[in-house]
Amino acid sequence: MKKYLGYIPAILSLSLYLFSWLTGTGMVYSMILLWQVCFLLAAVLLHKQIVWGGVFGAFPALHMIYRGGIEILIGAALLVFYFSLGVYLWKKRDADETAGSNKEALIFFAKIALTVLVLIFSGYAAIIGGMILVAEGIHQAFAYIGMLVLPSLLLPLIWLKKRKKFLLLWLIPAALYFAALGVHYGLEKYDQSITVNTAPNINVYEYLPFEEESKIVKIDSRTLKLTEDLPVIDGAAAFFPVYSAFVNAVYPETTELYDGVFEYNNTPGGYQLLAEKRIDLFLGVYPSEAQKAYAGECDTTFIYTPVGTEAFVFFVHKDNPIDNLTTEQIKGIYSGEITNWKQLGGKNEEIAAFQRNEGSGSQSMLQRFMGDTPIMEAPTERVNNMMSGIIEQVSSYRSKSNSIGFSFRYYVEGIIQNPDIKVLSVDGVAPTAENIRNGRYPIVTPMYAVTYEGNKNENVERLLGWILSEEGQYIIEETGYVGISP
Repeated sequence: MKKYLGYIPAILSLSLYLFSWLTGTGMVYSMILLWQVCFLLAAVLLHKQIVWGGVFGAFPALHMIYRGGIEILIGAALLVFYFSLGVYLWKKRDADETAGSNKEALIFFAKIALTVLVLIFSGYAAIIGGMILVAEGIHQAFAYIGMLVLPSLLLPLIWLKKRKKFLLLWLIPAALYFAALGVHYGLEKYDQSITVNTAPNINVYEYLPFEEESKIVKIDSRTLKLTEDLPVIDGAAAFFPVYSAFVNAVYPETTELYDGVFEYNNTPGGYQLLAEKRIDLFLGVYPSEAQKAYAGECDTTFIYTPVGTEAFVFFVHKDNPIDNLTTEQIKGIYSGEITNWKQLGGKNEEIAAFQRNEGSGSQSMLQRFMGDTPIMEAPTERVNNMMSGIIEQVSSYRSKSNSIGFSFRYYVEGIIQNPDIKVLSVDGVAPTAENIRNGRYPIVTPMYAVTYEGNKNENVERLLGWILSEEGQYIIEETGYVGISP
């Protein structure tokens, strides 16, 4: 019974700590957790009748005395307890048992040290391995399971006596896991190899003003140069090359992206900032109902100035035999009434209709196009937060030719230029610049410069006038949009 006395400080300390934690009167301190470890080590060693095991219990006791207050008495009591128990065990010791106990103690500490090393190494390997698996496109579930494989093998091998039996039992699920991982990895690589050249989201750093290698249309305005009270300008992803070219033409050369004047927060973020009157000018498509409602909550009235025209286009994978859809067929697809390409004269494949996130410019445009026809709820995997993401998913979706997506013509053809998608004609009319200009293509939208009522910065109106001038419209046309007819 005496050999169990060493557990008393560990049990009392743990009970007190848990009580204070459960009642909300205590906090988790690494120091207290370290005390628990010391008490437990002392208890295990004293249980094995290793007389010097109480040294570990003395560490927190001395720390308590050092901290002062009531803890001095507790620390002193612990020192007396461990010293008395150690003396008692020393008097009852047996020479042979002492030698054996010391050997067991060394083995015990070696196992503890090895366990700590394994945990540290396993944690490091788990993080690196998980990052590699995720980077390779492996599903997170496989990555998380893989992060547990190494410690699940090594830790039992340290502490178990029947290691061979455990190893055989471990090899069965491990073999199943690695087989499943191999199959999953192969499928992911196959999916990635279906298409090539899937482009990322717009790289704004390829379209910066005042950069020699920039892809923007570069002119130096002869009619307007802004030097002070610069309007804070923002816009949609598809319109970034245009308003970056505006900055290049009329703003000071010291203007840089995200400098408080020249911003890029995309459609949802841009309209939020405009509603809050934190920017002066937003360039993009008409806002969603939710974005207009938020402007009303902020007591902000948007003013819309059309500055260009753009086509709203639908695209499919290049292997899809469908080249044209009617407006009614598109509405049927996105309402969920048409679910198979066979219904439209294509392959017998389920239609995978991708959508954008709520509040994005293209999703708002889809809602206006659909009118009173309700839009079906898309599965999570078919809702993308980036304009380029929907293009990439349509170009490389597993069934290849069964997917359909939407965007704006210039973004698809001028920025992303993905060779694995095909833009559809609508009602027999292709979305060319000429068909947009003459009104034959049925789904077009104005591109707006949106300001707010009551802005006292006079340069906002000057900039708007310049955008509608010959120089501003030249930039819009040369970028790839259709300008406003005089």
